[in-house]
Amino acid sequence: MNVPNPVASALTTVGRLSFLTSQGLVAVLSPPWELRTWINEMEQIGVRSLGVAAVTTVFTGMVLALQTAYSLPALGVKYYIGTVVAKSVVRELGPVLTALIVGGRIGAGITAELGTMRVTDQVDALRSMAADPIKKLVAPKIVATLVMLPALTAVGLFLGILGGLLVAVFQLQLTPGFYINDVLNSLTLEDFFSGLGKSFFFSYFITVIACHNGLHARGGADGVGRATTNTVVMSAIMVLISDFFLTKLFYLIG
Repeated sequence: MNVPNPVASALTTVGRLSFLTSQGLVAVLSPPWELRTWINEMEQIGVRSLGVAAVTTVFTGMVLALQTAYSLPALGVKYYIGTVVAKSVVRELGPVLTALIVGGRIGAGITAELGTMRVTDQVDALRSMAADPIKKLVAPKIVATLVMLPALTAVGLFLGILGGLLVAVFQLQLTPGFYINDVLNSLTLEDFFSGLGKSFFFSYFITVIACHNGLHARGGADGVGRATTNTVVMSAIMVLISDFFLTKLFYLIG
């Protein structure tokens, strides 16, 4: 039976992603570990993305607080702004928006780097010197993303709640103590584990897709550009689709 080309292409991509995942995990767990390279990747991927994550989550919290208070005044939602902002940011908006914005930056950077190395034959040069490209190039990026994206998400959750506090105090005339008390009474450990747990899955999708597209880039600079675009699109789609299923999973576990 002939398989349609789009289906065959999708199945091939899934197979390659699965194979790259197994290779990457083996490379991460197998010594020797190049800790200096890992730390450099963490700085490149995480520290340099802090500003983007901060701006995204702070203004998300501010907009959420403002829209909620002004859209539903008759229900007295103004006095539950802390609950609305905290639950929304910690469980959904914080992890998802951080993965979309920061993940787009991370994924595009990884694909551009590996794609350039691929089309200029640097990856083949590594193989000719008996060096494993997965160990040298992919494993550090997997470790760095799995560590730094959840860390950025944790910072983003705090900043999102802080953004809601600024609007509650200066725009809605609530006291800081009232807002903070509402936040503390509404949030549970389950909320934090749900939000941070999602970020680990998002990290995996972003890194594996970015490394796969970079290592399979073809056609010079134009091919690298197409691979980078595909990474941003595919990563965003996977984050949004997986968020639905992860939300159901965490609610079932909870």
